[in-house]
Amino acid sequence: MGADHPPFGRTGQSTDFEEHVVSAPTSPADLVILGGGSGGYAAALRAAELGLSVVLIEKDKVGGTCLHRGCIPTKALLHSGEIADQAREGEQFGVKTSLAGIDMDGVNAYKDGVISRLYKGLQGLIKSRKITYVEGEGRLVSPTAVSVNGETYEGRHVLLATGSYSRSIPGVELDGVRVIDSEQALGLDRVPTSAIILGGGVIGCEFASAWKSFGVDVTIIEGLKHLVPLEDESSSKLLERAFRRRKINFELGNLVSSVQNTENGVKVSLQNGKEFEAEIVLVAVGRGPVSQGLGYEEAGVAMDRGYVLVDEYCQTNVPTISAVGDLIPTLQLAHVGFGEGILVAERLAGLPVVPIDYAGVPRVTYSEPEVASVGLTEVQAREKYGDDVETLVYDLGGNGRSQILKTQGAVKLIRQKDGPVVGVHMVGSRVGELVAEAQLIFNWEALPDEVAALIHPHPTQSEAIGEAHLALAGKPLHAHS
Repeated sequence: MGADHPPFGRTGQSTDFEEHVVSAPTSPADLVILGGGSGGYAAALRAAELGLSVVLIEKDKVGGTCLHRGCIPTKALLHSGEIADQAREGEQFGVKTSLAGIDMDGVNAYKDGVISRLYKGLQGLIKSRKITYVEGEGRLVSPTAVSVNGETYEGRHVLLATGSYSRSIPGVELDGVRVIDSEQALGLDRVPTSAIILGGGVIGCEFASAWKSFGVDVTIIEGLKHLVPLEDESSSKLLERAFRRRKINFELGNLVSSVQNTENGVKVSLQNGKEFEAEIVLVAVGRGPVSQGLGYEEAGVAMDRGYVLVDEYCQTNVPTISAVGDLIPTLQLAHVGFGEGILVAERLAGLPVVPIDYAGVPRVTYSEPEVASVGLTEVQAREKYGDDVETLVYDLGGNGRSQILKTQGAVKLIRQKDGPVVGVHMVGSRVGELVAEAQLIFNWEALPDEVAALIHPHPTQSEAIGEAHLALAGKPLHAHS
């Protein structure tokens, strides 16, 4: 694919990173990027590194949803919650502590400080790579041009990376006060006494976990039969068990019929007749593509339900236009956007590129406990291989580091019978830090014996991966045979 796109030379047009609109270049850039989120800025940085001239257009702040309104602030909130839990539970570790309360001004200052430092670092990278940065809301006006603030930026190629927005439920209106989305939840200046979360996926479970740590009475409403329903069912069940221990309430397999304001809060009615009341409602039912009114269809770009359709190289049906990130129907993860952006930049620079294997992308839910996975679920593996599937579950009760941390959970391995490991699923505190090794195991099609031969450091949680493979290879150590 890369051979079809010879390298471009620089046009000579570049400006320092500035928080205002710069003049349009007099000659076409090699690449004009509409959207400065994870996928857009990754493409910009890599393309500039490879010698392409780049114009990066962003309506808000470079870094997009993940940096400013999603991944980073949510994880900062969760870490504040972890500190609160440690303060409450110090005595079980022999440390006498108490929790005086949650200072949301302090929590927000910490969260915003993390964002600010990362944002400044990203600004410096954009500036150092001589990328032309334009602040403003752009619109595709032709297969090779984007208009913003009355100026038109021509490019030999255009990359669409306009991201996503928080979806709602039909008939449920967000008022920003009592009924809110995740972005508004991150801006709360108080700790609510109670909250109902509509949606038990990644976003819903992460907010439920953080708010419970802050002392909020939380109830999750999920229409499917399990929390984090895209994960392996065993992981969902372990998370549900942990949430019950934490007294996080959830109602599964029921749909919302109405959401109504009351004198003191909000009432949620379900189709099965049950009703729940709380101070606030968080709508966390997923995200949809930002594509309406941006000129994509007028330029001939093929669309489906708002998503831009692409091939395995993130190329649209229009030869000069590519698309990445939440705008296309792939995994809505920032690290996927990074990978797609880099792929497009390298393809346009004439480098050989390999399509992304989305099954091999690691996934993490940063609740307490965390849920992490890569590869196929057991259901998917049996659909693909039939009865030629073996599974093994290693309980973290046998892992020394997990006992020190007082976390419960498991590592589940799924393999093709007499073949490689095709799925790794983990639940427990901090298991998100283990998923990179699981990714290597899956992507390198490793056999259990090959991983079992690797000596893992003791005592670490990473030993759980080694122990699970020892057991699957028929030579369990700290596991029952």
